[in-house]
Amino acid sequence: MGLRLNALPMRLLLVLLLGQVHSLRPSDLKIVAAIGNLETLPDSGMVDLKKQIWTENGLQQACMVVTVLSDVIRYFNPSLLRPLCPSGKTGLPRDDTENLWIQAKELVRSMKENVQLDFQNDWKVINVFFSNVSQCHLCSSANQESLVKDSMDKLTKTLDYLHQEIPKVFVNLVDLSEATGTSQWHQGTRLSSSDEPCSCLAETSKLSRVVMQWSYQETWEKFLASSKYNEYRSFTAVFQPLFSDTALSSIVEKPLVQDPTTLALSLWNSMMEPAGQKDEPLSAKESVHIKCPTQEKPYLFTYKNSLYLPGSSKFPKKLEVREGAEIRCPDKDPSDSIPTSVHRLKPADIKVIGALGDSLTAGNGAGSTPGNVLDVLTQYRGLSWSVGGDQNLSTVTTLANILREFNPSLRGFSVGTGKESSSGAAFNQAVAGDKAEDLPIRARRLVDLMKNDTRINFQEDWKIITLFIGGNDLCDFCNDQVRYSPQNFSDNIRKALDILHAEVPRTFVNLVLVLEIVNLRELYLEKKVYCPRLILRSLCPCVLKFDDNSTELAALIEVNKKYQEKTYQLVESGRYDTKDDFTVVIQPFFEKVDMPKNSAGLPDNTFFAPDCFHFSSKAHARAASALWNNMLQPVDKKTAQHNFENKINISCPDQVWPFLSTYKNSVQGHGSMLLCRDRAPSASPPTSVHALRPADIQVVAALGDSLTAGNGIGSKPDDLPDVNTQYRGLSYSSGGDGSLRNVTTLPNILWKFNNNLTGYALGMGDANDTNAFLNQAVPGAKAEDLARQAQTLVQRMKEDSRVNFHKDWKVITVLIGGGDLCDSCTDSNLYSAAKFFGHLRDALDILHREVPRALVNLVDFMNPTVMRQVFLGNPDKCPVQQASALCNCVLSPREGSQELARLEVITQAYQNSMRELVESGRYDTQEDFSVVLQPFFRHVQVPVLEGGSPDTSFFAPDCIHPSQKFHSQLSRALWVNMLQPLGNKTESLDLAADIPLSCPTQDEPFLRTLQNSNYTYSTTPDPENWGSDFLCAGWNPSNSVPTSVHELQPADIKVVAALGDALTTAVGARPSNSSDLLLPWRGLSWSIGGDGILDTHTTLPNILKKFNPRILGFSTGTQEETAGLNAATEGARARDMPAQARDLVERMKKSPEINLEEDWKLITLLIGSNDLCHYCENPEAHSAEEYVRHLQQTLDIFYEELPRTFINVVEVMELTGLHQGQGGKCTMPLAAQSNCSCLRGSQENSPEIQKLKQLNWNFQSAVSKLSYQHRYMQREDFAVVVQPFFQNTVVPLNDRGGADLTFFSEDCFHFSERGHAEMATALWNNMLEPVGHKTTSNNFTYSRTKLKCPTPEHPYFYTLRNSQLLPDQAEETSNVLSWAIPVAAILGIVFGVGMAMVWRAIRSR
Repeated sequence: MGLRLNALPMRLLLVLLLGQVHSLRPSDLKIVAAIGNLETLPDSGMVDLKKQIWTENGLQQACMVVTVLSDVIRYFNPSLLRPLCPSGKTGLPRDDTENLWIQAKELVRSMKENVQLDFQNDWKVINVFFSNVSQCHLCSSANQESLVKDSMDKLTKTLDYLHQEIPKVFVNLVDLSEATGTSQWHQGTRLSSSDEPCSCLAETSKLSRVVMQWSYQETWEKFLASSKYNEYRSFTAVFQPLFSDTALSSIVEKPLVQDPTTLALSLWNSMMEPAGQKDEPLSAKESVHIKCPTQEKPYLFTYKNSLYLPGSSKFPKKLEVREGAEIRCPDKDPSDSIPTSVHRLKPADIKVIGALGDSLTAGNGAGSTPGNVLDVLTQYRGLSWSVGGDQNLSTVTTLANILREFNPSLRGFSVGTGKESSSGAAFNQAVAGDKAEDLPIRARRLVDLMKNDTRINFQEDWKIITLFIGGNDLCDFCNDQVRYSPQNFSDNIRKALDILHAEVPRTFVNLVLVLEIVNLRELYLEKKVYCPRLILRSLCPCVLKFDDNSTELAALIEVNKKYQEKTYQLVESGRYDTKDDFTVVIQPFFEKVDMPKNSAGLPDNTFFAPDCFHFSSKAHARAASALWNNMLQPVDKKTAQHNFENKINISCPDQVWPFLSTYKNSVQGHGSMLLCRDRAPSASPPTSVHALRPADIQVVAALGDSLTAGNGIGSKPDDLPDVNTQYRGLSYSSGGDGSLRNVTTLPNILWKFNNNLTGYALGMGDANDTNAFLNQAVPGAKAEDLARQAQTLVQRMKEDSRVNFHKDWKVITVLIGGGDLCDSCTDSNLYSAAKFFGHLRDALDILHREVPRALVNLVDFMNPTVMRQVFLGNPDKCPVQQASALCNCVLSPREGSQELARLEVITQAYQNSMRELVESGRYDTQEDFSVVLQPFFRHVQVPVLEGGSPDTSFFAPDCIHPSQKFHSQLSRALWVNMLQPLGNKTESLDLAADIPLSCPTQDEPFLRTLQNSNYTYSTTPDPENWGSDFLCAGWNPSNSVPTSVHELQPADIKVVAALGDALTTAVGARPSNSSDLLLPWRGLSWSIGGDGILDTHTTLPNILKKFNPRILGFSTGTQEETAGLNAATEGARARDMPAQARDLVERMKKSPEINLEEDWKLITLLIGSNDLCHYCENPEAHSAEEYVRHLQQTLDIFYEELPRTFINVVEVMELTGLHQGQGGKCTMPLAAQSNCSCLRGSQENSPEIQKLKQLNWNFQSAVSKLSYQHRYMQREDFAVVVQPFFQNTVVPLNDRGGADLTFFSEDCFHFSERGHAEMATALWNNMLEPVGHKTTSNNFTYSRTKLKCPTPEHPYFYTLRNSQLLPDQAEETSNVLSWAIPVAAILGIVFGVGMAMVWRAIRSR
């Protein structure tokens, strides 16, 4: 035509191609045909492949494929004719090529004889199935052009014949070489000379196979695009590769058989993709999503209408430019003497360099020219960012070349190209394709190489080893989530580091964080940037094959974060800081990496090798510079997000501190390391103190005595008079001198989260000085002075312009009591516990009344025995002559004296009064204010020196006030306490301990309060009465009987019913009076019992009676005659539920008191314990699938038979907990063993118990989805709601940590009346909680006031819809289910797990 088609606009191109095969639409097609054959073999080891090629079964497979393809096309053209398939009557020809030609002739004859087909004018699609069984094209040594030319020569005869004989034909050349593997399928006409796989494949890496696969496809497409078949107007041949993702993973793995439907749909999708963009491998594990023609491109794609260009021509025509650097540092000298500590290591001290990792460290493609995709298989180790040593820093930027500027004699760097075994690799032992699980073997090899290398002094030379791994783990995570779990990832890194730690002396290890691999999607999805997407998709399927909003991608992103978090946890545990000559430091410059962009705002592929996956030399250079800079940055100031678009300047070591940064040398003096990565405030300023993050704190303040005022903190050991100096800037709770790097105080910690913090004190001075600011502690103050301090503090905050009194969140730390104890013996009335309580209450009342948005730390004071221990234990250092003047009532009494005994009593009374005041709830009445008791100071352990005397270095010269060393520990302990939940706070302080600064977690990001700790202060209930107080008022029925279950109020319930097993019949709820079997106390049953009233018996019906006294259906007593609508039976299993449901329906229908159509019914179902107890007898009958099937049958009966019904489905609790901890205290044989065969004789951690736990979880998981089933959402007057309070419930424990048997019946298996009361409370509260926010555990702490009330804003029982997890319109339900289930499940699990953890912590005390 004389025109360059690829230069024409698409609309003009379509006009020029109108009427040709290149404008052929699916609706234009009249018939689909096939030649070649497919065959599924029973087992490749049972038949002779050479003798079983052409069979009728194989031809039927081919016919099935084109039949499905025809069904798809028939959507576009309903008049499409039945497909034509080879008849299979050709016998056994000499070779496949000849047979293919024979089939072509038969096909021509069939088409001509088909009276429904207009042979001359109708468009036809002919599929030619063929394969290269040997798969030699995947070998790295393969000559693709030769292979494809040979295959094309064998097809030419057939294609020419089809072109000559059949008008208007679109030919799909369908390559099945890898679509179904090699061992179970005959993949069509064989064009390779051998039936056996090439021997090279067993040793070919995944990367090599992926690249060669792309090259094979690219060669086919180039060949066909330039062939004569692309020039015809009514005939074309297009290569349609059906490459399988499993074929690439391992040539020795058994491939997954692809069914004909999958093959057909994948073939259709390939036809919908432009030539050169067919990059989606088919998967037997995933369903195929059918693609559609677009309005812009509605035709079947050919090379011409795809504007096809070979991949290599799409790269810019320029050579790879390598990026050098220069370093101008004034000090490049080594240490004056070889350092013995890794924490005093200068760059010039490094003599050996090494590296471990994957292809990014091996340097795959680093030096490849643009477009040379095959060259990505070359490992340019000399250019590797962390260890390459090609040329020098002026031309090649690598870590090794930077270090060579400091020490030109550096050894171990890699040069040139080659694998890890090549001579140039040296100590670069990275292996392409490696995952974390390969690291231990590589570490062992690296150690052996170093030990055996005579050019280095293994014992004396300082070494730097860089480890970078994880990309391949993430790329395959979705294929095996257990194998590539975050725990396994960190465990494998640990094994490798343990080897280095144990065997390699004088070593600094860079552990580079795995990068945010999800950003690779940006490059993959941007079609304006050319990349060989087949390679990308095949190398990293788990990152690239899922949709943006998919749960799979979200899971991968979360795992990526977990990889990073686990890596931090491993190193920050201190595991590798136990030797002075070895350390591991995390270098986080890859932690948050954005995709580099070019000037057009598109992903810049110049940072990548030609495969768009590996790094180019440019990226290697930037990574090397970033790594080097990270190595010099203090641990808490390392750059975690680099802009790789700009060249990174190489830093110089600090002239004052010229060492490589480690965890230990990043702090000085009394400083601390804060390793928290998430330091962000709340998205918006919180209105609740229970949702307060550290970064939300704007103001710090303090009240107290000389300890908080800072007396003597900075005094020199022998300068006793200086103890009068108030070093407020160093005070543990309010000092702001220096920074956290050298001074540890609470404000300096909080400043790391919010550098706009104010209120802290600076320098020295008394409370009236301006630099004291909001530290209003006064030396010598006692509890009676605290209210005055509080008033002064309030006034200062109100008047100071730096404080926004009403909006700023404040932390106020209060510590008082030491001065009172010092004088307690002088006036027992003045210093009584009651007076102490009153003074403390007065001060806290002022803060509570006057100060908005405040969290008050009430610090428990130090036991005075510690002061005695230090003061009297060091008579040579401490001013013992002044004991009576300093603290008479503590220091003067003799050991064993009555005075000392009274001091211990008053001390305990003071502490009890503090706890009583806080636990009274007096300060938990406002949402923006709370007082939290921080008990870390209660038990202080002072280190003892070799001579047996206490270490006075923790004290000021008076041996009473803490020194800065002590204050630093106080600050750390206070901070840790603030992040610990109530019930699990540390109550001791070991002054010699290494106290790391805790970090808020993603699940627990708040400063802990009573409410967000889910903690309940302990009370002592009446053991004879497990009733509840009813605090809800004014709740009447709806104005009219509701017609919607989503507007159902408690008072609207007229009928209650239940079904289940012995837990619902309440077997053993009260002790038996004889040796007979336990009685069923149905009247006390948690979900259906109606004995007594709520004041004495907590059950669901008794709660509902408070709303509607005329409720029907509840059970009373123990007899079946009074069971009411309790259809539960002892020993019942899930299979019995449909029968119970039918029985219940019949009872309701026969009851003259129940209006079946009009009355609202509440039915509670709990079943599963017996299924779990007997699962081992017949696992299939008790599987989770069977379990939920029976429940669905049950619910279906109710759905079909009962109008106006609300159903509670309660998740079964963890049964194995009943098997543990009874301690032989049951008066009857343990039911969990005598009646539960699957527990009999099983040990706690036995495989049987683990299987039972898994099944238990499977039951819960299956039940949790019932609320979301569309089948129960079609009616407005019916709802199924799963109540998950048992999901994470653990066996209640007593004060001694054993199982609390008061919750259980005599058999230690069924619940007592107390247990039933707890279940009823938990069920009721669940019913008033939104779906997705329901409590998933029960803390088994008795309180008469635990029952929740409906709110005016939401007076209804919660359903899925009125929880706003579904739109109002029923027709929209199905669209929401896909996200409603995971959202609700995740929210529930997070809340439940937190509750369960808190409960365990509380009871472990």
